Amino acid sequence: MLPMTNEIRPFRIEIPQAELAGLRGRLAAARFAEPVPGDEPDWSRGIPADVVRELAEYWRDGYDWRAQEAALNAFPQFTTVIDGQTIHFLHVRSAQADAMPLLLTHGYPSSIAEFLDVIGPLTEPGPDAFHVVVPSVPGFGFSTPLSGPGWDLARTTGAFAELMTRLGYDRFAAQGGDLGAGVTGRLAAVYPDRVIGTHVNSDRGTIVLAGEQLPVPENLSEAEQSELDTARAAWRAGRGYLDLQSHKPETIAAALTDSPVGQLAWIAEKFEAWTGADGIDRDRLLTNVSLYWFTRSGATAARFLYEAAHSGHGWLAPSDVPAGWAVFNTSPVVRRIMDPEEKIVHWSDFAEGGHFAAMEEPGLLVGDIRAFFRKLRP
Repeated sequence: MLPMTNEIRPFRIEIPQAELAGLRGRLAAARFAEPVPGDEPDWSRGIPADVVRELAEYWRDGYDWRAQEAALNAFPQFTTVIDGQTIHFLHVRSAQADAMPLLLTHGYPSSIAEFLDVIGPLTEPGPDAFHVVVPSVPGFGFSTPLSGPGWDLARTTGAFAELMTRLGYDRFAAQGGDLGAGVTGRLAAVYPDRVIGTHVNSDRGTIVLAGEQLPVPENLSEAEQSELDTARAAWRAGRGYLDLQSHKPETIAAALTDSPVGQLAWIAEKFEAWTGADGIDRDRLLTNVSLYWFTRSGATAARFLYEAAHSGHGWLAPSDVPAGWAVFNTSPVVRRIMDPEEKIVHWSDFAEGGHFAAMEEPGLLVGDIRAFFRKLRP
């Protein structure tokens, strides 16, 4: 059992060379699915085999993990034990002494790599400066191995609040997308006196929550109803990854832990489906995949989704803390459904980007975070 301590220890990512050699060996010996003659490969049934093969070959022969590892290590990193669990995090203080503390929480299937392009701008000295804290969610990246069952949104929220306490931040801002948005919202609901404000990023796929956790507004136009129906159909076709991990995580865990190609395909398919037209840099995608592979967190990330599905807690947690939303690849129907009475004090619609805004449109996201929290500064 890990010792009970409030100690914060410096951390560096140092993947052993043997691990890199083992990955390359597995990729060199990988087996790929054969296309069916006469069947034109596309993304309608998942990631095509030729795309997987091309990505795997680049991962093996062209991708430079050591360069990406150095980019990650350019930011100060630490670990601490909270509630028996190792929590890994980046802590980048601005040169601006009175900067606002900001907790950034990643989503799935993502990692701390999601925020590499926004940390520098957010910490720049000036009136909009932040001290930035970026933890790995328990079960993801270097917040592994899991100490035991029960790590879900609620328990993670408590751990991150304690993390900010240990760092000396009595009050702080919070931001995130996907499950990171869930943690962000729950922080405001459970610790309203500590959270200055919450900012979440999303995309038009958010509207599938209507009818699941939100009521469907009355008097949707025919076009709006059609857009909602289309989003729901796309979600039904693409949510198999979530259903499997929410109910049988150990089954997929075997494949994700043993096969780098399996882990690659599992994540790359979602990045293609959920990013905007320009997608993201291939090296950044592979850095994210590599973090899952080297830490064996494909299995424990799946377990997190299982715990979240069985916790009884929803993804939305209402509070009176000021909230801001930035919606990427959006359309007017998103706010009609998500905020029909326009109670959210800051709402931004962006045609660009998609689900992974910090990777896809870091400049737009940074600008929106600054604009929202600027109103909440002393």
